[in-house]
Amino acid sequence: MNEVLKQFLLGYTETNDWGVVMPEILLALLALSLLVVEMFAPKAKHDLMPRIAIWGQVLIGAYTFTCISGCSLISGSYFSGMIQQTDVTQMMRGFFLLSSIFVCYLGHIYLSKQSLARTEFYHLVIIIAAAMMLLVQSSNFVMLFVALETVTVAFYVLVAYCRNSPFSLEGGLKYLILGALSSSILLFGIVLLYGVAGNPDLPGYTRDSLNFLELGRFIDVNTQAGGNLIVNIGALLVIAGVCFKIGAVPFQIWVPDVYQGAPTPVTAYLAVASKAAGFIVLIVLVQGPFAPLEDLLIPVLSVIAAATILFGNVAAVTQRNVKRLMGLSGIAHAGYLLIGVIAAMKGVDWAVYAVVFYLVTYLLASFAVFGVMAVVAGSDDANQELDDYADFSRKRPFLSGVLAVGLGSLAGIPPLGGFIGKLFLFVAAYQAGLFGLIGIAVLGVVISIYYYFGWVRECYFNASSPESVESDEASTSAENRFIFGLLALASVCVGLFPALLPIML
Repeated sequence: MNEVLKQFLLGYTETNDWGVVMPEILLALLALSLLVVEMFAPKAKHDLMPRIAIWGQVLIGAYTFTCISGCSLISGSYFSGMIQQTDVTQMMRGFFLLSSIFVCYLGHIYLSKQSLARTEFYHLVIIIAAAMMLLVQSSNFVMLFVALETVTVAFYVLVAYCRNSPFSLEGGLKYLILGALSSSILLFGIVLLYGVAGNPDLPGYTRDSLNFLELGRFIDVNTQAGGNLIVNIGALLVIAGVCFKIGAVPFQIWVPDVYQGAPTPVTAYLAVASKAAGFIVLIVLVQGPFAPLEDLLIPVLSVIAAATILFGNVAAVTQRNVKRLMGLSGIAHAGYLLIGVIAAMKGVDWAVYAVVFYLVTYLLASFAVFGVMAVVAGSDDANQELDDYADFSRKRPFLSGVLAVGLGSLAGIPPLGGFIGKLFLFVAAYQAGLFGLIGIAVLGVVISIYYYFGWVRECYFNASSPESVESDEASTSAENRFIFGLLALASVCVGLFPALLPIML
């Protein structure tokens, strides 16, 4: 008996390789070290925390890039099928590290105006980055749920981080309640799939029904045998739980309030990294265990994509609060990305890379916009309105230029990166025969130009009394100029030379 147990344990652990998750381990150690340094370092040295957090992640990013380039981290299955590494997941690890670095930088700008705990902010941001890196590599529902809840619980804290703001507390409460509801829906779907796939009375049953590969085989067998209602319901519930994370209709109700109430760096993190993680998980599911259910899922996701594009763009037209505007426009972008997911399900191989390309252009443009918002905002950034940007081009011409580039990329104006990202998605949709969704997406882009350029109009053309306007450009630090200028330049370069993107990733 002992020998049987020994052989079982050896077989179960033979695929364990801690080296493949070393970047995540290093991020966790960095996050913990921040707390240790704060405990023992003099209070006068606490200003070093953002630099430690940022440069620590830069070094970890360099290590990860070196390992990937040197084939130390190769694609494959590890930890008995808990983790599956692919080219896409390797690219997304760099994506989340880059997002975390930018959020820490924006956090430094934001926290300098607040009397809030600082070290804990950077700690949570880094923990979220590590959890999202594990999330997109998950190939087992246990791993997926644990990583997803680590991300979600940390975001509960960050959304309500500004405890002095009623908007932040309200946003945190709403995110907590609706996030718990979405997690319950997701978990219920997982339980249904686990139970039905482990039923020995059904064809193709498996003892490891939480594993994506085994579950996919079971679903394929039962789909060929005529389908299974419980499998369909379970898959739809899991997809519904993921749709909440990406802010797709009808699970988008939390987005405007949470985006407005959360601190601006946290809003940027939700808008970029959280959305990206949700889409990669969705791609893993629909191309993995749920691939045999394409006849069910493609119509459902098509309706969701169309409704998401229309709702996000139409609702943003009359919005004056810039954080709510970015939230509603983010809903529309989720709809565009869903078109890429559907194209991948229809057999367009490169559609996944089109989604990744779009996410990177969205990262560059969004952090440029949120960076400007973080600089402009006062101690209470929840009530930032379009009127606050009147005559902005004369007050801060450099920042207004960065803002215009970011908004232009989000709108899809050539030759910026956002235009190429949308073009790739539309070409993939065309090859997949999604002509109706292309029409709706083009209509959404046209509507979005109105509200994005409404913001630009406030900056450049709302000059009621130019004599009274004084330039405040000197207050923009050289560090901010470099970072925000780099983001704007990257958006232009990616638009002009899309082939640069693999190098950047």
